[in-house]
Amino acid sequence: MAPWWLRSKKDEPYEDPLEIDEETLASIAVEPEPEDEEEDYDPRADAAAEAAEATAEPAAEPPEKSRRKRRRKRKRRAEAALGEPPAGDDAAPVAAAPDPASAPRDDAAAAAEAAPGPAERGPALRAPAERGPAERGPAERAHSRRSLDQGEIVFDFGPPERSAVVSHERKIALFCDLENIALGVRNSETKKFDIGLVLERLLEKGKIIVKKAYADWERYSDYKRAFHDAAIELIDIPQKHYSGKNSADIKMVVDAMDLCFSKEHLDTFVIMSGDSDFSPLVSKLKENNKYVIGIGVKNSTSSHLIDNCDEFIYYEDVWRDLQRTPRLDHLSPKDAEVFGLLIDSILALIRENKSVIWGSMIKQTMQRKRPSFSEGSYDYSSFGALLEDAAKKHIIRLKRDQRSGNYVVTGFGQH
Repeated sequence: MAPWWLRSKKDEPYEDPLEIDEETLASIAVEPEPEDEEEDYDPRADAAAEAAEATAEPAAEPPEKSRRKRRRKRKRRAEAALGEPPAGDDAAPVAAAPDPASAPRDDAAAAAEAAPGPAERGPALRAPAERGPAERGPAERAHSRRSLDQGEIVFDFGPPERSAVVSHERKIALFCDLENIALGVRNSETKKFDIGLVLERLLEKGKIIVKKAYADWERYSDYKRAFHDAAIELIDIPQKHYSGKNSADIKMVVDAMDLCFSKEHLDTFVIMSGDSDFSPLVSKLKENNKYVIGIGVKNSTSSHLIDNCDEFIYYEDVWRDLQRTPRLDHLSPKDAEVFGLLIDSILALIRENKSVIWGSMIKQTMQRKRPSFSEGSYDYSSFGALLEDAAKKHIIRLKRDQRSGNYVVTGFGQH
């Protein structure tokens, strides 16, 4: 018989050693290894299994169990890195592997490392030294001091701006008892009452928001035009035999208390009268944290009203201050107008006890006295140029502040 590799299927008997029948193939077929199914991760069971394995004698683990353990460890590390709780509703937290970076450190060092850098913080959260000049507001550039005893922070952002030097502008409400003032002026050296002088003096203290005058305007019709031009509200109170005694006083008190409670932004009340009947009104306004200024004539003003006010101004003193204003007859009418307003504003700041008179403060006072004022109307490129011209004409004396470079008025010149 020929060797098997030389045999063909025609030869008998023929057996192909490489050909396997189906029965033999089925008997020797190897079943595929089942894939590992995802199972719910139970950290307590895993921890118990690891503890048992640690106490038991080391033994060779089956490959399937070893793969499952490695998969669980990888899952634990991933959850610890992401900071997510373990799967399962009742799963207990599993402690992550100790990290040298998480070792206990000083609290200040940890806070400094956790804090975002200047580039990551917005302008409002960056320190003043980290912010540029454009990112700092007026409130930061000014002195902002708070008590350390109360646990607050102290901010010091350098020298204050010139605008911060100007004091708080008062919001004024004026109430005028014209009958009392007009009768008192008749017996004084001034002879006639000028409401414009009073308004100019009050503008030195702040902005006049409310202006009301109470009188029988048929009887005092001579004052009606001046009060109307000053934008004062005229409250007409008929004569006593029509309206009764003290009708003007009662109406004035009611209006003042109404504004006191309804207009909280009004912080200063001016009572232009010398009648002692207004003393209870002054006391009630002060109880509500209002600053009260009284204006009257010396010979017709009650001492009780004077002592009860926070500040009292005599009309005669206002009139005398106008007479003492330096005359500028040697100047042209245009120069005399602007420099007269300049001198009046400087005197106003002196009366308000300003220790340092900055150029910005003078301009603000001039605009308050005359809202239409502009240095450009008098052919000056800037307010500093106006001050320099006034110094050249020996009207005022100037010096330049070394730190800010702004002008400061030190006095009046030989004019």
